[in-house]
Amino acid sequence: MSSVAVLTQESFDEHRSGLAQPAVRVAAIGSEEESDPPTYKDAFPPLPEKAVGSETPSEPVGAWSKIRPIKSSVITQVFHVPLEERRYKDMAQFGEGEQAKICLDIMQKTGAQLELSLAKDQGLSIMVSGKLDSVMKARKEIVTRLQTQASASIAIPKEHHRFVIGKSGDKLQDLELKTATKIQVPRPDDASNQIKITGTKEGIEKARHEILLISAEQDKRAVERLEVEKAFHPFIAGPYNKTVNDIMHETGTRINIPPPSVNKTEIVCMGEKDQLAQAVVRIRQIYEEKKKKTTSIAVEVRKSQHKYVIGPKGNSLQEILERTGVSVEIPPSDSSSETVILRGEPEKLGQALTEVYAKANSFTVATVSAPSWLHRFIIGKKGQNLAKITQQIPKVHIEFTEGEDKISLEGPTEDVTVAQQQMEALVSDLEQYKVSVRIPQDSEKSSQIRIEGDPQGVQQAKKELLELAQRMENERTKDLIIEQRFHRTIIGQKGERIREIREKFPDVIINFPDPTTKSDIVQLRGPKNEVEKCTKYLQKMVSEMVENSYSISVPIFKQFHKNIIGKGGANIKKIREECNTKIDLPAENSNSEMIVITGKKSNCEAARDRILAIQKELANITEMEVSIPSKLHNSLIGAKGRFIRSIMEECGGVHIHFPSEGSGSDTVTIRGPAQDVERAKKQLLQLAEEKQTKSFTAELQAKPEYHKFLIGKGGGNIRKVRDQTGARIIFPTAEDKDQQLITIVGTEEAVKDAQKELESLIKSLDNIVEDTMSVDPKHHRHFVIRRGQVLRDIAEEYGGVTVSFPRSGVQSDRVTLKGAKECVEAAKKRIQDIIEDLEAQITMECMIPQRFHRSIMGPKGSRIQQITREHGVQIKFPDREENLQAATNAESPAQENGEEGAENKIAADPGSPKKCDIIVISGRKERCEAACEALKALVPVSIEVDVPYDLHRYIIGQKGAGIRKMMDEFEVNIQVPAPELQCDIITITGLSSNLDRAKGGLLERVKELQAEQEDRALRSFKLVISVDPKYHPKIIGRKGAVISQIRTEHDVNIQFPDKNDENQDQITITGYERNTEAAKEAIMQIVGDLEQMVSEDITLDHRVHARIIGGRGKAIRKIMDEFKVDIRFPQSGAPDPNLVTVMGKPEDVDEAIDHLLNLEEEYMSDVVENEVMQSYMKPPSQDENKPQPSKGFVVRDAPWAAGGSNEKAPDMTSSEDFPSFGAPVAHKTSPWGPKRHGGGKGLMPADMSASC
Repeated sequence: MSSVAVLTQESFDEHRSGLAQPAVRVAAIGSEEESDPPTYKDAFPPLPEKAVGSETPSEPVGAWSKIRPIKSSVITQVFHVPLEERRYKDMAQFGEGEQAKICLDIMQKTGAQLELSLAKDQGLSIMVSGKLDSVMKARKEIVTRLQTQASASIAIPKEHHRFVIGKSGDKLQDLELKTATKIQVPRPDDASNQIKITGTKEGIEKARHEILLISAEQDKRAVERLEVEKAFHPFIAGPYNKTVNDIMHETGTRINIPPPSVNKTEIVCMGEKDQLAQAVVRIRQIYEEKKKKTTSIAVEVRKSQHKYVIGPKGNSLQEILERTGVSVEIPPSDSSSETVILRGEPEKLGQALTEVYAKANSFTVATVSAPSWLHRFIIGKKGQNLAKITQQIPKVHIEFTEGEDKISLEGPTEDVTVAQQQMEALVSDLEQYKVSVRIPQDSEKSSQIRIEGDPQGVQQAKKELLELAQRMENERTKDLIIEQRFHRTIIGQKGERIREIREKFPDVIINFPDPTTKSDIVQLRGPKNEVEKCTKYLQKMVSEMVENSYSISVPIFKQFHKNIIGKGGANIKKIREECNTKIDLPAENSNSEMIVITGKKSNCEAARDRILAIQKELANITEMEVSIPSKLHNSLIGAKGRFIRSIMEECGGVHIHFPSEGSGSDTVTIRGPAQDVERAKKQLLQLAEEKQTKSFTAELQAKPEYHKFLIGKGGGNIRKVRDQTGARIIFPTAEDKDQQLITIVGTEEAVKDAQKELESLIKSLDNIVEDTMSVDPKHHRHFVIRRGQVLRDIAEEYGGVTVSFPRSGVQSDRVTLKGAKECVEAAKKRIQDIIEDLEAQITMECMIPQRFHRSIMGPKGSRIQQITREHGVQIKFPDREENLQAATNAESPAQENGEEGAENKIAADPGSPKKCDIIVISGRKERCEAACEALKALVPVSIEVDVPYDLHRYIIGQKGAGIRKMMDEFEVNIQVPAPELQCDIITITGLSSNLDRAKGGLLERVKELQAEQEDRALRSFKLVISVDPKYHPKIIGRKGAVISQIRTEHDVNIQFPDKNDENQDQITITGYERNTEAAKEAIMQIVGDLEQMVSEDITLDHRVHARIIGGRGKAIRKIMDEFKVDIRFPQSGAPDPNLVTVMGKPEDVDEAIDHLLNLEEEYMSDVVENEVMQSYMKPPSQDENKPQPSKGFVVRDAPWAAGGSNEKAPDMTSSEDFPSFGAPVAHKTSPWGPKRHGGGKGLMPADMSASC
């Protein structure tokens, strides 16, 4: 007869408390129906063992093989894609565009249902429903197509690439299919040896491993394959691959360890033979050492918790390996095994096991009971109800299984608890009627809704459904016309503005048209009143946008654009900020002079006036208005503005502004230098008179190179023709297609005369002649330098005449000119003028200290370039002083006998100018003198301004912002003395023209600061009042509402005494004197009202207190607000739990007490009724509550009952043999070393692992 081990039920239950429900239930022995107790193996079946080296997991054996998971055919899964991993992030097209097309394609391919929603963190919540296989396929497709893919590059020798591709690309296709990655191999003509792999991290690792194996196969001379048991690979790789990287770095080899997902034992090493041998020795040493010293244990961890032990990207496993030196082996995800193997040194296994359990239990799984028919209502329309939970707690995974009355939640313990509470609340809300509602599908075309359940619940559900239907009947749809250009602004850059509008009107659905349709219709749908409110809100928003989109163009001469921008953009930034407008200037390389201002009309006009004022200040600009009938405006402007543009160019670039079409105004504005404005006015009126009488137009053709010669220098030739004939001659601009067309406008007689004159000029230009002239060879270089720029200018100005100088090395002074006769003569005269200038050239020295040279040059030499253009001179700056000194030292003679040459013995004249200070100017004498004066005018000068020392820090501003702003605005340098000097003098350095403005600006700032100081003194007036401390809380108000209102209304600061202050009745008010007095009156009025209040105690049965107070105190707050009283309930443990205090004005207190007594009477009837009902309920008998004696837990064939066994039966009362979570365990020596009890987890016997 076999021995029987008896375990008491109580100790067994104590051991099992806190653990997950066991996977196998074992019946307790002691029931009369059971004749024989179960065997030990039946009660505690052994764990399945995995065959070493087997690629497929072995099937479970024993009693475990009888258990098969039962899964529904249809499941629902929700998961989250973070914002940073989303492929499509355009919030304006959420639910549309490419993302929507991909989702439809996935649904068609897999047969699963997809629903997308946007979380608060802009992540994507995706709910997938369907059969398990379809859901898995859909999820894979979503990860591939909606989530960003990782990529990695691997370098292998170029000659190995063809082996990776294989014959006709078969090898590459098989590799991509096997690893689910995209592999890009560079083309044969590409020198790169990098192969790019795109896909999931696991797939990339597999593909990388396979490619390295292929490459290693082709490099036999430097490849070593080591057979190492898979279990020891983590020790060779080390935590975070540190060990293998160190080996590779030290030996210069390449080592490929198969990833955990690949069931291969071969480690491939590649490199130079000597270095490879070192690497192999190191790997074998690690392998042999770990094989001797390490041992392994197997523990059971629920399959659902494996991913938490692994951690993100396997970080948790690496963390355990780094801390403890123990490797943790997790079974593959497609295996049903729950056995986790820990391998390491015995003394470290306990610590590693504790960490494994800690990682596993950092996440938890919970279930919420809910009838399966209720699932779709919990999910809500398009997952709205569920999205409210998943958006707040994105880390929790919620799974619905069709046909089962439960919902599974998985995630971090705290988050799961919160989600569970919210789900239970949602279920209880939906279950309150205890009815089942069946709404027909759209395809049924039925108007009947079926409600089943409790009669009272059915009636209540029917009533609510009818009310809902009535509300839906009240819904309306409205089309709102909004210009499409405003749609994106209303939606916002990331959809933030439309979200605010939808939160403001939650019952209204707002639909914008697709941008590609170019529609202006925005559709609103919802309750009638809400739709109307939303319509008004959107119309107001659009009207503000229209008002802010007013735009005007201001013509400003190009040379003044830089002054309008200011140094570092200071001027334009100030105008933008103060006028609240957007100002766009044309690009530097653009010919446009228009500055565009956008914003509100009044703001745009203010900005325009400020910009025009800057131009007017900088130049002698006048503005004149001319009255011309509006019917003539279009004809005066001409096609594409040709006529008006010719007048503007001819009159020195004046600006002529016509009123907008349809305004009916006759006023034309001319702006520019006074003399040019008069000329433009005269020509404009003359052209208008011609248009009013009888205008005649003629056209001529002339080569573009003749145009400049026909116009003449400064327009002299064409002005002469116009003055003689009275006709207007218009030449083509660079934008015109026909560059040869010349248009003549005027009276018929004038046009014919001008046409005749021009035709004769063009004919003479067509008469090509060749002439020569003599030019001294010493001047030849001036004409041919800079790639013949001077000759090109002459050819452009004089009708394309060709000027040929003798070739370099030929001693000749003969220069040949070829072209039209008049052009050749004019070119000869121009060359002679240039020669005269060259012969009259002098060289002048301008003395300016070198420290000012950089300032004179200006940014990128702009100031010097301007002077050379204006005065027609050449300016050369000296080398820097250190360069000159180095050159002088190099040329000085060597010393002899400690003495220098005689010529060096004479000391230099201290008054003589330094070479580094001399600027050389070349050109005509009068021009050189003018240029020298212009240079000296650019030398910065300094002035001193007396500013009180205590204001210096305010002038400097926070981090120097104030003083930088002034320096940028006035284009000067402002130097403030160091604080330790305590000096009042501030130095301003800059151009003399800017100093006065800078000084004025600085003094103006000083006045502002002094005014602020005076204001601060006035604001610091203090008034102290005495108020009984018992009134302080009432003066402060709930959450400081009352005192905040007084502070805001009277612009004062009110300070109450601290707890430790002696004078607890003093309140200090700080601010303007008149404001403090007003605040004092407001406080004293509150005190007066409080002094009139009375306090009365009433007796209210404590059993009704909770109902009177209400949820979160809402009900009692409503009563206090309604009767304007304060009601205080007794605290727990008070002597009289029924005593309630009411405070307020006498009449208000009486009314509040009456109301409370009425409520007590009403609620007490319910309390008494409930107590009566309780008394009729059958009390539980003592026999039922008395615990029955347990007969214990009995098993047969236990290991300790076997003959000759040294084992003894476990003691169920022993915390050592059966530790519980959180209970301290006595230390006992074992081969594993001392046991750790971190986190309240104890080690369990191996025999009990199956039931855990």
